Amino acid sequence: MTANQLPTQLPKIQKAQQVKGKTLVFRDANAEDAAFILSLRTDEKKSRYLSTTSSDLSAQQKWLQSYSQATDQAYFIIEYQSEPIGTVRLYDAIDNSFCWGSWILKDGRPSQAAMESALMVYAYAVDHLGFTAAHFDVRKGNERVWQFHERFGAKRTAETTLDYFYTLSLEAIQASRTCYAKFLPAGVTVTN
Repeated sequence: MTANQLPTQLPKIQKAQQVKGKTLVFRDANAEDAAFILSLRTDEKKSRYLSTTSSDLSAQQKWLQSYSQATDQAYFIIEYQSEPIGTVRLYDAIDNSFCWGSWILKDGRPSQAAMESALMVYAYAVDHLGFTAAHFDVRKGNERVWQFHERFGAKRTAETTLDYFYTLSLEAIQASRTCYAKFLPAGVTVTN
């Protein structure tokens, strides 16, 4: 087998200790974040479009302890000026595509937080992990979020009674990163 015939290695989702953007920081989630995560996931308004989460703090801590050993996902606490303002997760790598979700931002967050955090997800996944596409699903009722993704160039590929399914190409990712560059002009800095 020659060098040209060697299989290329597919990207993998990897955790990072920290991913730093323009004004936000993603920090790897740990068991100490359980109460904050539960406050978001059990908030009646914010959890309308999420899978059901138990309000049991010890169950959330156990899940986060289990996550600490996981090698197939990255779950981040989104911080602004060292204060937690949300969560986001990268998971379900399929070939060169990754899925992202668990994207929840608390009320009172800075106005740029949604755009900057989405751009940070793509900068980390593309520039640092090597992915060239994304896939995800959004509840049909979560109109603001699926419209947000469609503005980024996401293409609806399927639907169920509850969800829309999307893919996002590298070209669409890069076009959005250029279009919204003012929110993340220098990409991200990653600390492993």
